[in-house]
Amino acid sequence: MAIKNININSEELKDRLVAINRVTKVTKGGRTFTFAAIVVVGNENGVIGWGLGKAGEVTAAIAKGVEAAKKNLVKVPLLKGTVPHEAAAKFGGADVLIMPASTGTGVVAGGAMRAVLESVGVKDCLAKSKGSSNPHNLVKATIAALASMRDARQVAQMRGVSMDKVFNG
Repeated sequence: MAIKNININSEELKDRLVAINRVTKVTKGGRTFTFAAIVVVGNENGVIGWGLGKAGEVTAAIAKGVEAAKKNLVKVPLLKGTVPHEAAAKFGGADVLIMPASTGTGVVAGGAMRAVLESVGVKDCLAKSKGSSNPHNLVKATIAALASMRDARQVAQMRGVSMDKVFNG
């Protein structure tokens, strides 16, 4: 569910490194080391994207990951610094659950999920990771859960109800 035309300047997006993996290829001449970096970019105001970069050096892998992340951005509805409702998603072996929390709770999440939630701009939320702790699958499952969220305006528009009727009776 990537959104192609989001008007976000590259300066607004902040990148966050989630994980680096050193990959070894054994050849006749010896071992060749390369690096794979998974990166999350977000404007901390409801836009998030992830990317995977592979290169011979760490810095080049991170740069490639950032460029890949800018190509698949997703818009996420936020409500007073938290998520609008509970959501769950599964990707591969990673199973995630994201729940709204009251103001002052903070982001209660671990590792890869925390990086995604902070990059999207969530200030208060409870998150649970079940199953695999593989950072690649956790990032993809977390973004899938966030992308599935809808706010009151989206639900009203989908049902064909004006927001005036919803709030004014």
